[in-house]
Amino acid sequence: MARTGPPPPAPRLEHPGVRMAAVVAGFHRDLAERLLEGARARLAEAGLPEGHLEDHWVPGAFELPLAARSLALRRRYAGIVALGVVIRGETAHFDHICHAASTGLMAVGLETGVPCAFGVLTTEDRAQAEARSGGDKGNAGSDAADAAVVMANLLAEGR
Repeated sequence: MARTGPPPPAPRLEHPGVRMAAVVAGFHRDLAERLLEGARARLAEAGLPEGHLEDHWVPGAFELPLAARSLALRRRYAGIVALGVVIRGETAHFDHICHAASTGLMAVGLETGVPCAFGVLTTEDRAQAEARSGGDKGNAGSDAADAAVVMANLLAEGR
């Protein structure tokens, strides 16, 4: 469900010297760039210094989990923000890609201990994706950035 009303204030990054990574699916690139812009702006608002977010582009949402896992295993990042857009088509392909991306990204966090925030839009049509990538329904990139900050803060407590 899309957010109603303005977003809450950005969570504050408790260890602003950390690095974050964004893995971004290039399919529907114009919309993915809007998600990345939202994530980048929100992380800056949370206190992440300029240059501490590295973006890594992959062909599509199916490739996000492998890229995120590779980055997580480098132990360089406090969190990973996965971004992309999957729009329903006429076949079951949509269901397979959405399932693979969501379960794969969840597994990355569980296996590596590096938070992997889910900022992949899974929409019925392009209008919904536009509305959720900086339109009137917010920006899922910003929301995923918030999740990455909150989880990085939480996991840093245990280290």
